[in-house]
Amino acid sequence: MNKLLVKTARLGTGLSVLTSGAVFAQGVQEGINAANTGETPADVTTVIQNVIRILLFIVGAAAVIMLIIGGIRYVMSSGDQNAVAGAKNTILYAIIGIIVAVLAYAAVQFVFDQISA
Repeated sequence: MNKLLVKTARLGTGLSVLTSGAVFAQGVQEGINAANTGETPADVTTVIQNVIRILLFIVGAAAVIMLIIGGIRYVMSSGDQNAVAGAKNTILYAIIGIIVAVLAYAAVQFVFDQISA
């Protein structure tokens, strides 16, 4: 059970870092390209999408930090049932936070796609 939990936490951490890092990098690159060409964002939706990407990065980073804290709490629990339960809850809520953030991003992207179509 412990090995499965550790592997799941590692997988979640890796996926979160990759996803949030890629989204943030894309938003930063778009900002750099706009600054180099002297252009401003064409419309409000571009600005909102960039803000959402940055917020998704922040949520992903916070979730990774909480996963790490939950893992440390789990290892340091020394078999105390209350500490183990608290650590598992921390990990569970961090994973739920990642899922909610990704679903929120997908919903916002869907709305913007429907508006721009």
